[in-house]
Amino acid sequence: MARATKASPLRDRANDSLFTLIGDVPDLVKNLVRAELDALKAYAGKVVKHSSLAAILVFAALFFLFWATPAFLAFLIILLALWLPLWASALIVFGFGVLMIVILGAWAYFVHVRAIRKLETPGAAAKADAAIVKEFADEF
Repeated sequence: MARATKASPLRDRANDSLFTLIGDVPDLVKNLVRAELDALKAYAGKVVKHSSLAAILVFAALFFLFWATPAFLAFLIILLALWLPLWASALIVFGFGVLMIVILGAWAYFVHVRAIRKLETPGAAAKADAAIVKEFADEF
């Protein structure tokens, strides 16, 4: 019994008939889809790997930030206590913290939150596109 051999994709196809070429299309499409899915899986794997490692490193950085911030504030209170009473030093550092909270919160709201609210949602964009297509279709 003769075994059917699969044609190499690198062979010279100049002498193949039209039916042979058309017959190869399903296999070529199947191979293309498989290659694209394999590339997508590899990409997703790399994204997951790098993003999970980045998330761990950001978590570690935030851990040290949250421990370093009180130590720095205590240093500022002790430094100011050299010239002022301890209660005044603590009050000044607390007031500076509240001032920074207000400034950064206002910055976040007025610059970024308002920008987010002005963004067009994907649903609204799809509705606008559908209206354009419908209007175009109604012309004909």
